[in-house]
Amino acid sequence: MHQKTKDIQKRYEGFLQTHCLWKGNTVCGLHQFKIELKSTKIDIDINEKLRLGKYIERFVSYQLAQEKSISIICENIQIQKEKITLGELDCVLLRDEKPIHLEVIYKFYLYDSSVGKTEVEHFIGPNRKDSLVEKLDKLKDKQLPLLYSNECILYLKTINLKASEIEQEVYFKGQLFIPFSDKNLELSTLNQTCIAGFYINKNELEQFKDCKFFIPNKKDWISIPHKNVAWLNFEGFSLVAEEYLQRKFSPLCWLKKQNGELIKIFLVWW
Repeated sequence: MHQKTKDIQKRYEGFLQTHCLWKGNTVCGLHQFKIELKSTKIDIDINEKLRLGKYIERFVSYQLAQEKSISIICENIQIQKEKITLGELDCVLLRDEKPIHLEVIYKFYLYDSSVGKTEVEHFIGPNRKDSLVEKLDKLKDKQLPLLYSNECILYLKTINLKASEIEQEVYFKGQLFIPFSDKNLELSTLNQTCIAGFYINKNELEQFKDCKFFIPNKKDWISIPHKNVAWLNFEGFSLVAEEYLQRKFSPLCWLKKQNGELIKIFLVWW
């Protein structure tokens, strides 16, 4: 099997095994799209230059196409007003003949109890530049209401649909990371099974000096850690990691313990 094909397969398996961030509509009334886990084999070519969000959308498109009850009407439709893009519809599909507008999201968030007051507010991006709350607000206030804009209504006419007939759902998957110092953290609002690992800062790194490390590229953040990579020892990893931290970038890393256990971690600059 060609290496690129192997990489796509590993990423797709990681995508499938990532859970939705919540169940039903328990967060902000946003209804999570439900789809059964079927074949884990994927047979498509994906442009490696796509950014991660668009890459994930190709996985979703493939997954939807495997479902007999689902037919995709359109994907990645830009809604414009006088040549200015107002936003994009990720996907409009028919499920058992019912039209659904589906927004696709896949994120990595870290738990910081010093940010916000609620569990949802505590989750921020690895580089502290974004947060789960910001993304939820964008969905509620901008991305989902786009469906009811005059410009979108005109577009929907071209595919014989009315906004009032379309249900809106989100396919919001995520990997959550909790502080190493609080590894027994129990979530009450979000899905506990989304916890993919923990995060540490530079001062905590010394505790792992007997471990091996690997820093995957961003598309492999999705993948489940495996042993067949070029592992770095503690000294080599520390040198490479320092370059990331100096740039205020928190890399996702695979950690291999002496007993062979593989763990996903973030090494944060903050």
